[in-house]
Amino acid sequence: MAYSPSYSENAPDRATIDARSGPLLIEFGVDWCPHCQAAQPAIEAALGERPDLPVLKIEDGPGRPLGRSFRVKLWPTLIFFKDGRERERLVRPGDAVEIRAALTRLYDI
Repeated sequence: MAYSPSYSENAPDRATIDARSGPLLIEFGVDWCPHCQAAQPAIEAALGERPDLPVLKIEDGPGRPLGRSFRVKLWPTLIFFKDGRERERLVRPGDAVEIRAALTRLYDI
């Protein structure tokens, strides 16, 4: 899936995520967040190597039920899923190497 520079206000409900098969990455954050902005080059680089990975880039904040259901507290938070189950989480990833390692583990599960 192509990299998206912006977070979407439209989020699926938790049941849709839980019922999904295969790998999935959800990135929670907001466009104005300096931590989110700083992480984008690393996220983009790592995801460029996995164009087949479905990615949801979801705007988070108070009153956003999907982020609350996963207890997201800091941005960006990347949650890696396989068959509807959370397999790994990276909070404020530091570099593409860290993200690539998480992606490798996701595909090895």
